[in-house]
Amino acid sequence: MKITLHGAAGEVTGSAYLVETDRARVLVDFGMFQGGARTEAKNVLPSGLDVPRLDAVLVTHAHLDHTGRLPLLTKAGYAGPVLATKATIELAGLILRDSAKVQLYDVERTNRRRERSGKPPVEALYTAADVERMMERFHTVEFHTPVAVAKGISARYVEAGHMLGSASIELTVEEEHRRKIVVFSGDLGPTGLAIVREAETFKRADAVFLESTYGDRNHKPMKETLAEFRALIEQAVRQKARILVPAFAVGRTQQILFHLDELFCGGTVAPFPVYLDSPMAIEATQIYQHHPDLFDTEVRDMQRACDIARRHAHVKPTPTPQDSMALNSAPGPCCIMAGSGMCSAGRILHHLRHGLWRPETVVMIVGFQGEGTLGRQLVDGAAEVKIFGETISVRAQIHTLNGFSAHAGQGELLKWFQSLAPSKPQVVLTHGEARGREPLAELLRKRHGVRPLLPGQGDVVRL
Repeated sequence: MKITLHGAAGEVTGSAYLVETDRARVLVDFGMFQGGARTEAKNVLPSGLDVPRLDAVLVTHAHLDHTGRLPLLTKAGYAGPVLATKATIELAGLILRDSAKVQLYDVERTNRRRERSGKPPVEALYTAADVERMMERFHTVEFHTPVAVAKGISARYVEAGHMLGSASIELTVEEEHRRKIVVFSGDLGPTGLAIVREAETFKRADAVFLESTYGDRNHKPMKETLAEFRALIEQAVRQKARILVPAFAVGRTQQILFHLDELFCGGTVAPFPVYLDSPMAIEATQIYQHHPDLFDTEVRDMQRACDIARRHAHVKPTPTPQDSMALNSAPGPCCIMAGSGMCSAGRILHHLRHGLWRPETVVMIVGFQGEGTLGRQLVDGAAEVKIFGETISVRAQIHTLNGFSAHAGQGELLKWFQSLAPSKPQVVLTHGEARGREPLAELLRKRHGVRPLLPGQGDVVRL
């Protein structure tokens, strides 16, 4: 058996693992590379993939860096099954359709420039039609139920605690009268992440492909983050402030809604309007509501005990541009959650242009802000920023809450691996940059006597 890494090898995007035996070829995830032009140039079909010979594709969860290249497979003739949990299928459809829409917009804009300079047009990676053909290939799997996926290979999905429907996958591979167990962690969630259940692990494995996004550090304890969150909301209510939240539509938005419910249900804060100003976030929230069976006990208990959490009357969807523009006159206290999460595009830009220069505005940053983004400028304390070519003075109150990460920190990654350690598996650290996986590799070596591999793009792991 050999496993080829076609992404997320020394970086945090593009997850893709090709598992090959003498009888089968199975792909685990096929995510999009995200970042600058050089990184995004990798969003192609790898030369060694041989798409028509694939027997099955397994998906850990819906995020674009794990699903974003899937439509390239059907474009290349793939007609086999794509296996994922039901919630992952629904969220992947939402995310991939949005990806196709964004690509179409970007390509149209690029081609207008190319036409003016006499260059031939370029094409999008895939279209909405390509996405729909891919969605037809999806088949639902249940947690904890082994399913045959190819000759000699079965898969078992368990909760990864990262987002709704997210899974770690255990492959049992039989080849030449031998049985090997290969585990793919997918993205693991931290302890205490709102809404979703805690990550589960496995008892033994011959090889473990372990994510290492935050392998170098631990997050601030959730208790401290929630205390900051509560204090910020209470202060904003006293000031009758408008709270702007640049929101990641899937996962982070629903997390913040839950923590607001906690404050409202506990009587700490009187309910105020929460505007969900993102069509994608609105649809993602509806998908979350379709799967209460995947909620943790904390959410279910609160919904049983609290009418506010059940009715969500304070949550006001604003799906159209006209609805969004009307929020300019919405009085405080209120909360406007709008995309994008790094303030790089979307409706949040209009709200920031309208509110950054006002001292009574509160901006709550709840996710990682990449280099060069407007969100990073605000986090770094910029006195003024440019939005749509206009210079805007930053007088608003900028607050950064770093504890809402949906990824396990270093200690949680080590704890997840602990039950697997006695079987001394070959550990392969992926989905992390050098600063994340090198310290984690050293700790795994010292504590458990394993010597993790740190592969690069295209490298092959043989078992």
